[in-house]
Amino acid sequence: MIIDTHTHLDNQKFKDDVDEVIKRAVEHNVKKFIIPAADPQDLPKAIKLAENYDNIYFGVGVHPVDINKYEESLLLDYINHPKCVAVGEIGLDYYWVKEQNQREKQKDFFKKQIEIALKYDKPIIVHVRDATEDTYKIIEKYPESKGVFHCYNAASQLLDFSDRFYYGIGGVITFKNARKLIEVFPKIPKERVVIETDAPYLTPHPFRGKRNEPMYTIYVRDKIAELWDVPAQEVEEITTKNAKRLFKI
Repeated sequence: MIIDTHTHLDNQKFKDDVDEVIKRAVEHNVKKFIIPAADPQDLPKAIKLAENYDNIYFGVGVHPVDINKYEESLLLDYINHPKCVAVGEIGLDYYWVKEQNQREKQKDFFKKQIEIALKYDKPIIVHVRDATEDTYKIIEKYPESKGVFHCYNAASQLLDFSDRFYYGIGGVITFKNARKLIEVFPKIPKERVVIETDAPYLTPHPFRGKRNEPMYTIYVRDKIAELWDVPAQEVEEITTKNAKRLFKI
């Protein structure tokens, strides 16, 4: 089976048909889903889905772009929920945030949320966009931290953490302009690769431009199978085992 380790089923784009989206995914052998926290306003929807479906889990945290909405109590209220498997999506995003004071704020809250994850023994789901160097410096300061680099950005220096971090591979690997990721991908240890969609974003080829959804992980799986030169079933077995180990599901 496939586990979609990063899917925003609580996003507004799924408000009218989320049950059908889940059903389609299951029919395509996608059997478990993890909804990372991003905007705190959507967290109640993620929790409700996790409580309604045995195969859905969630993370708590605040996306770096939404850091001005940060409320520590929101994390602590739900971090011990039986379906909470991670702290994240947290990290740094310098693509959307240009002001230096806001970038410093992102770094502060990234560290704060890492410390919460360590206290509660949860993996972190790390968002990195145009901020590899600062992300590296922060992760390096927390040698006991563990987790996944969501939408792994092909930065080879982040492979230094492959002893305790995993690498989320999604639709980007199917893009025609994904040359850098294709080059770096063989360097990722197989036991550290997990599959994700980031749905409704980053839809894989040949559906780019349409809403992404978990069923499309099969295209990510097939591309990985091509790059590893192994059967698709083997990719499912390896990545599912990895996701279960990371998130304890």
